[in-house]
Amino acid sequence: MRVAFAGTPEFALPALEALLGFHQVVGVLTQPDRPSGRGRHLRASPVKRLAETRQLPLLQPVSLREEATQAALAAWKPDLLVVVAYGLILPPAVLGLPRHGCVNIHASLLPRWRGAAPVQRAILAGDEVTGVSIMRMDAGLDTGPILLTREVRIGADDTGGSLAARLARVGAQALLAALEGMTAGTLAAHPQPGEGVTYAAKIDKSEARIDWSRDAASIARQVRAFDPWPVAETTLDGERLRIHSAEIMPSNDAKYLESGRIISVREGIMLVECGQGLLGVKKVQRPGGRVLMMSEFAHNLDLAGRRLG
Repeated sequence: MRVAFAGTPEFALPALEALLGFHQVVGVLTQPDRPSGRGRHLRASPVKRLAETRQLPLLQPVSLREEATQAALAAWKPDLLVVVAYGLILPPAVLGLPRHGCVNIHASLLPRWRGAAPVQRAILAGDEVTGVSIMRMDAGLDTGPILLTREVRIGADDTGGSLAARLARVGAQALLAALEGMTAGTLAAHPQPGEGVTYAAKIDKSEARIDWSRDAASIARQVRAFDPWPVAETTLDGERLRIHSAEIMPSNDAKYLESGRIISVREGIMLVECGQGLLGVKKVQRPGGRVLMMSEFAHNLDLAGRRLG
């Protein structure tokens, strides 16, 4: 099958690599290069770098509404457009351009967590199961009919990064299965159910600030969900302190009167009072510094009794 591919971040790479092994990828759409890092130098997306390595035709439009961009896409003569975390809205003219339409890999079990940040929202909500949905695209926000789904359990130690990586691999294999079924005529799409719809709003950096009056379980999920971005953070003596790793610690589940108070640092864990329960902080980072294990960060510091936030 002649397949065009639209994607941008690391999450999209397994799908593109899988397609290259079994289908003719006639061209790649990805977002324009963006400023990155301290120097704000332009940086190519992971999908662009792979496309260039494989010498694939490449387009980086700011919008897909321009006639010139649509004409360039049409010149590839794709049978299908596969979209994975692309980041641009597909107008009706693009949705109707490929002979077999457009298919999307979405990192949730639709209709739960439609939208931009399904992986992080699933962890924040305490979901035990998520998955991937292979969906025919329509004009709505992740509302198209479903070709197939694959469930993935969320582990107690899963972060936003580790869960996304696993979903990306599962999604790539599910995509190949869906395309095989489409080609053979053995797979039909079915409408999403009207019940169970939730929306995964885009992550705002302000959500990374820890509110120590919340319970330890929800703060631990916040730390996990926001690793590797935007990274949960608090303050210590007025200085920002990022928290890269933390876990719920045994407690009597009592409500504490001094939320954010550091009880002790023992065996590489900083024990912190939360609104309910205790959190054990294991890895932190000062502004401009490297990520430190707590034992290294706390060396020669008297932290007991001080407060975070």
